[in-house]
Amino acid sequence: MSPSTLETQGRLVESARGEPSFRAGSQARAKEGPRSARSPSDGLDPTASSAPMKTLLITLAATLSLVGARAVHARELFVSPDGNDAHSGSRFHPLATLEIARDRLRSESLSRPGVRHTVIIRAGDHVRTQTLELDARDSGLTLRGESGARILGARRLTGWTPSRDPRLPEAARGQVREVSLAGLPEAMKPLQRRGFGVAPAPASPELFVSGRPQTLARWPNGDSWSRLASAADGRFGVSVDAARLARWATAAEPWVHGYWTYDWADSHERVRAIDTASQTLVTEAPHGVYGYKAGQRFYALNLVEELDAPGEYWIDSKAAKLLAWLPDSGETLVSTLETPFVQVRGASDVRIERLAFAASRGDGIRVEVGERVVIAGCTFRGLGQSGIVIEGGRDHRVVSCDLFDLGESGVMVSGGDRKTLEPARHTVENCDIHHHGRLCRTYRPAIGIQGVGNRALHNRLHDAPHNASLMGGNDHVVEFNEIFRVCTQTGDAGAVYMGRDLTMRGTVLRHNHFHDIGPTIQSKEGFVDVMAIYLDDCFCGTEIVGNVFERAGRAAMIGGGRDNTLRGNLFIDCHPAIHVDARGTGWASFWFNGKDPFLMQGLQAVPYDRPPYATRYPHLATVLEDEPAKAKYNRIEHNVIVGRGKPIDWLDGLNETTVTVTGNTVVTEGAAVGL
Repeated sequence: MSPSTLETQGRLVESARGEPSFRAGSQARAKEGPRSARSPSDGLDPTASSAPMKTLLITLAATLSLVGARAVHARELFVSPDGNDAHSGSRFHPLATLEIARDRLRSESLSRPGVRHTVIIRAGDHVRTQTLELDARDSGLTLRGESGARILGARRLTGWTPSRDPRLPEAARGQVREVSLAGLPEAMKPLQRRGFGVAPAPASPELFVSGRPQTLARWPNGDSWSRLASAADGRFGVSVDAARLARWATAAEPWVHGYWTYDWADSHERVRAIDTASQTLVTEAPHGVYGYKAGQRFYALNLVEELDAPGEYWIDSKAAKLLAWLPDSGETLVSTLETPFVQVRGASDVRIERLAFAASRGDGIRVEVGERVVIAGCTFRGLGQSGIVIEGGRDHRVVSCDLFDLGESGVMVSGGDRKTLEPARHTVENCDIHHHGRLCRTYRPAIGIQGVGNRALHNRLHDAPHNASLMGGNDHVVEFNEIFRVCTQTGDAGAVYMGRDLTMRGTVLRHNHFHDIGPTIQSKEGFVDVMAIYLDDCFCGTEIVGNVFERAGRAAMIGGGRDNTLRGNLFIDCHPAIHVDARGTGWASFWFNGKDPFLMQGLQAVPYDRPPYATRYPHLATVLEDEPAKAKYNRIEHNVIVGRGKPIDWLDGLNETTVTVTGNTVVTEGAAVGL
């Protein structure tokens, strides 16, 4: 993979205010409106007094002199793959490592506090074996990549030879090659259990060819699945050819990955034993999250016995070698770094710009607490975990980044105080995020938002097995995003998902475009629809305003909650456009009758009946005295619904007398009908 293939898709331009702005991918970005005509009072009218102009010139001169004075003291250090840490760090005598550059600039900052320094990362591959750690001492630092700079968490593999491993399938012999991993213990780490309900952890080492992640040898091949023939406690039956199952029984370490019970929960499980007589696989505890269920999907993996297609590989940790059916002659890498490339903890005004981060086992960048950290114009690809994780702090921004081929999530943001409703004001803007959830398929969104007062706007989120956005907390804004081709492997799923809380209110979803979203799996039992916006399990107080839903499945679901508003949206060919139910009075009554305390515990976790909650969300303060199980105060107003799909799917006895429905228009067969 040439460095140029990892450049950000967009081209950076400097905006008038000095802030980098980008145009990423093919996403149409918001454009600045026309400037208003100048008036005589703006100081540019020749008949006006010259005093304002003199004041302006004096201010500009003073500002420029200060900027010039600061620039004299600010330093730029250069880091290059062929640099030397004994060098001065100039453009022509660059350093070799980011840590030495950081430490030198820390020393500079001690004598000249407040000066903002820059590290320029030269073109080429910068192979990382540890995390670059930044803290409060590095406040004001900028890390900026030159075109072609690539930060790698992997080692290049050379010396491939034909493999004669006798365990290979007959069809693969002569096609598979192998390479030694001797001296690279970090490239031979074992697989770990991962998936729904499992805490994120570094991925096992992966093979990359020409920049693309390859497939750990599996059956069935590609994106196909097999089905559980039967299920019991800790084991399940399979319908597999006897000879194939016999080969699995002698395999070094077989694993299975599946949607074991529900089509919204997947996990990887290690196989402990295989009974060939009964065609049964026995797994290690805890045996999935909800056990096993006959008819559900799975595939087997980590089997050299199934290495039978281009793009598949297997790591033999005992023999310290990697076997692969290489799809082309491009660059081959094995991921090794299991910690983030960069960790920023407690720093302010740090900028990370125009860098490509590729092929690692962990996260890309982690930001903890601090203020005003900006990650702009970067590419994150081929990571084992998430691209960017922000926890705590205030006013952090992710701007114009491209993130794809990720094992878990794109950008995860949390911050703000749910007790006081103080916002964090973190922002994810103008990013293109796709093909995430490679390893953990469920609840690993393109953008995850938690806490209070965070924003996602002008992003393009697409091509993923489950959520585009997963949210919890209060007062978030999600606007002007394009979201499509998500939830492609899952059922009972939402492109934008929030659920199971009475107090997480105040979020606004507006002016987004949802399209080409819908169910992709079929089931004779269970609910497998896909929603564009899914307010699940009594989620409340959300505004859905001015969105376009085009071929967006069961487009907007109010799943038993209260105080939700759908206003001014356009629905085109959705089935149905709107779903409203009152599950708290029916199958989900256990949350309100004392049998399951989950919702009530969430209510007591915040001061729901006192300010600021009581003033910001008036109906919440008296919810327990106001028939809490009922879906009250929902509004459906001034929407336009086009197409033959059902306009509103009413459930649990709800109708126009229990939900406020005003000013809506249905257009079908060329006629407009008011609801």
